[in-house]
Amino acid sequence: MTRILLHGCCGRMGHMITDIVSREEGVIISAGVDAYGETYSSYPVYRTIEEVAESADVIVDFSTAKAVDGLLAYAKEKGLPVVLCTTGLTPEQTEKMEKTAEQIAVLKSANMSVGVNLIIEILKENAPKLLAAGFDCEIVEKHHNQKLDAPSGTALALADAVNESVEETLDYVYDRSGRREKRRQQEIGISAVRGGTIVGDHDVIFAGEDEVITFSHRAYSRAVFAKGAVEAAKFLAGKPAGLYSMKDVLA
Repeated sequence: MTRILLHGCCGRMGHMITDIVSREEGVIISAGVDAYGETYSSYPVYRTIEEVAESADVIVDFSTAKAVDGLLAYAKEKGLPVVLCTTGLTPEQTEKMEKTAEQIAVLKSANMSVGVNLIIEILKENAPKLLAAGFDCEIVEKHHNQKLDAPSGTALALADAVNESVEETLDYVYDRSGRREKRRQQEIGISAVRGGTIVGDHDVIFAGEDEVITFSHRAYSRAVFAKGAVEAAKFLAGKPAGLYSMKDVLA
């Protein structure tokens, strides 16, 4: 039985994970942490992670970037693996996460869905061929109007997949309003749309001469991310120290 400590249990994803775990065999939520302190009938909820009294095998985090430093410190102290799903981390937090992974197992993914991670692998294989053929790469991501960070972590992960597949580093361009010049070939444009209740749409567009190829992913429910996080938790529990990704879960 895998026991999860759910960090950020009262948010939208926390609710979704709670529902999925209630119907999943071989996994339970032993405790939750959330600043709002909402009460669940199935497990106790604490306002801070330091108050947690219950034992766990792995932490699943869907909180906010500002809570990640304390989470990593707690996980390292307790020797608990962490599935880190929160996006919008600063470079300093990313470095701290990588250092923490030298002592405990940390799984970091900008997106927990199978489909997005499959597209990342497809991009790594095909982006070099398309860019060499003169195609321009642009990424458009769309999310609900409550999302705090832009561009999304998934959009950056998709851009990184393209960038890491080629020899020459491409520049990320987030805003062209202050530029009056032609598009440079060695760049990836990343645009963010915020509105309504869009769960998550991502388009990686390769625009060539007289043809366009688009790799698209549409999330119609947060359940795809929650399900992936639960599978990642079951995978990570008991793993040795190291930095893992959804690619490891899906292997």
